[in-house]
Amino acid sequence: MATTSVRTLARIVDSPWVRPLGLLVLLIVLWDVTVRLFAIPPYLIPAPIDVIKAFRVEGPMLLAESVPTTLATIGGFLLSAAIGIPLAMLIAGSRTIESYLYPLLVFSQSIPKVAIAPLFVVWFGFGMTPKVISAFLLGVFPVIVSGVQGFKSLDPDMRDLARSMKASWLQSFVMVKLPHAMPAIFAGLKVSVTLAVVGAVVGEFVGSNSGLGFVLQRSIGNFELPTMFAALVLLAAIGVILFWIVDLIERFAIPWHASQRQEFFVTA
Repeated sequence: MATTSVRTLARIVDSPWVRPLGLLVLLIVLWDVTVRLFAIPPYLIPAPIDVIKAFRVEGPMLLAESVPTTLATIGGFLLSAAIGIPLAMLIAGSRTIESYLYPLLVFSQSIPKVAIAPLFVVWFGFGMTPKVISAFLLGVFPVIVSGVQGFKSLDPDMRDLARSMKASWLQSFVMVKLPHAMPAIFAGLKVSVTLAVVGAVVGEFVGSNSGLGFVLQRSIGNFELPTMFAALVLLAAIGVILFWIVDLIERFAIPWHASQRQEFFVTA
């Protein structure tokens, strides 16, 4: 019985969620100790208990405001995947397209999205569209870069093997090129989904009367720091959940890849 209990406890400790949760608890304790030790006033950094109280009081409002932010994030992320992956295929498959398009994509990423976000409000109004576009602009670049890297890293021997077997272009793409590029594409999607959260908030900062970005802006203006920290925690939770969903899809999509094998997590 004791041996079984020890094994169960060891499995719980080795769980991939226990370590980050333990670190999170430690950081919260350090946060509370620092605020108390240095007597930091609440209008600079609120104590964790104040943030918890803000969750208890403003919880329903924060959850309601998280819905438009989450929808804008998902919309921008899906748009990034739908446009970024085909663009990566075109860039990787043609040096001519790469010479024209790739520098423009890099140039576009040098433009601060906060600076051009007001234009989206002028063009598309105060609805969901400007937030989705803002999330898309931040999330599409890592998808393209990772996709190009994945498609270009195909082993020439695999390409020659497909040709020797007289595979059509579609068969070669589905059976060789796409599976080989999938790990890199999912790496870009993971980065994209977290950046899409930032993009949605940027869109809400510029022109919106709803969403967690609007809550952050209003809380900063009114010096309601506990509410602001609570909204930040909720934003982080949205990013983590969406990242986990993409990671879960990756495990089902490419279970054969080395990063998804059980041995990798055991030895890590």
